[in-house]
Amino acid sequence: MKACVYHQYGGPEQLSLADLPVPEPDEGWLRIRVLACAVNLSDWEYLTGKPFYARMVAGLRKPKRPVLGSDVVGIVDKIGPGTTVFFPGDRIMGDVVMTRGGFAEYVCVPAARMVKVPEKLSDEVAACLPQAGGIAITGTENVSAGQRLLINGGGGGSGTMALQLAKQAGAVVTVVDNAGKLDWLRSLGADEVIDYRVQDFTETGATWDRILDMVAARGPYQIAKALAHGGSYKAVGGEVRVLLSLLAGGLLYRTQNKSISMLMVPSGAELTERVAQLALEERIAPHIEAVLPLASLPDALERTGHGKVRGKIVIRPS
Repeated sequence: MKACVYHQYGGPEQLSLADLPVPEPDEGWLRIRVLACAVNLSDWEYLTGKPFYARMVAGLRKPKRPVLGSDVVGIVDKIGPGTTVFFPGDRIMGDVVMTRGGFAEYVCVPAARMVKVPEKLSDEVAACLPQAGGIAITGTENVSAGQRLLINGGGGGSGTMALQLAKQAGAVVTVVDNAGKLDWLRSLGADEVIDYRVQDFTETGATWDRILDMVAARGPYQIAKALAHGGSYKAVGGEVRVLLSLLAGGLLYRTQNKSISMLMVPSGAELTERVAQLALEERIAPHIEAVLPLASLPDALERTGHGKVRGKIVIRPS
């Protein structure tokens, strides 16, 4: 089978097309013929080995698995022992971020993490939902009408779906990203946009009730300045030293009734089903910038890693 592989951490130059044996499913696993696999920021982190927590999953010195890709949609091709939930021919979807392998023609996936794709969802849309949609749902949980929400790094897959959910809840939403995305983000419903290269949102003097940070780069003192009394801040990702400082330093601001913490996303089949249902109800719709072949993965990952993609890129291996 064709796959896009890498064997050491680095940039897109580490990726190459290769012929690999078709994998065999273990007990409780399925083999699927991959129809689509979305590109996520986590793929870039596993490629570069940065932040360091990526190596704690992917391998400390070099990658343990040669193929990236976690948000997969495919047709069940073979069933491993002890698997009775799915059958050959079923079209399924899921987030396999801990095992990866989706940027290939075939991949083996744990059956417990997969769900059937609703018939009305296309392969490309379904591939964008599990990880990015899960972050959007969890990050906007309990957002209410009138609340001020800021989404930092909001022009990607998770941020744009979080924007949709927050606006439906009646929130006033500010989105921070690069200048090339600002008009587009306004067209998606953002009430206010900030170019992070021109203005630091923590230095504007404004405060928000909720902050969802896709790319944490500021310490607790800066974040606390931007939080209203009773406000909460959730970091999705960032450098380890920054995340540790937020966790430790955030304790100091509890006396000011300000919550600073990490966003814990309970990824799995249940959350994937929730995201798929919201897509069916047209409450969220991933914005797909392009659908590309495997050979285009290096460029797609580089653009995703540097925040240049509007929404999502999807890879079709076949």
